[in-house]
Amino acid sequence: MKRILDLALTLFAGLVLLLPLIWVAIAVKMTSKGPVLYWSDRVGRNNQIFKMPKFRSMQVGTPAVATHLLSNPETYLTPIGSFLRKSSLDELPQLWSILKGDMSFVGPRPALFNQQDLIELRTQAGVHHLSPGLTGWAQVNGRDELPIPEKVALDVEYLHQQSLILDIKIIFLTAWKVIQRDNVSH
Repeated sequence: MKRILDLALTLFAGLVLLLPLIWVAIAVKMTSKGPVLYWSDRVGRNNQIFKMPKFRSMQVGTPAVATHLLSNPETYLTPIGSFLRKSSLDELPQLWSILKGDMSFVGPRPALFNQQDLIELRTQAGVHHLSPGLTGWAQVNGRDELPIPEKVALDVEYLHQQSLILDIKIIFLTAWKVIQRDNVSH
């Protein structure tokens, strides 16, 4: 049932967001050198690596680490990078990953391939069996502000309480948080 909902939501979102996707792609291309999309190696279900697309919000050559690990992340942002991140528009190409089946609308956010501490804690707790999500329980309960152990605790909570109703709640809470630009640090 979850996969059917993912496909239906992805097709609907793709149609509704087609013009914004085109506008953002043009804006990225016009404001910085390099490709429109950044393909990030991420950890998916059962710790399998997959390529996840995002609109490029950082300069070409930025180290492939979590943003909070950069000494001065603002210096790596493209001219529209901060806006893309705060509005979460950089995440829209992940609809492709949902369509492919690498991701779901709701689940733990996919870890970077080199976030060993996060990957290890999720694996120990069994969270690695879930498909990663465009949004998740940790996202609506703190997002960028949460330390890794707290993110994992929320991922575990989602693992044990997952349901269609919880997924719908998370989707609505995500929309609200994005509108408010709540808990986005870059």
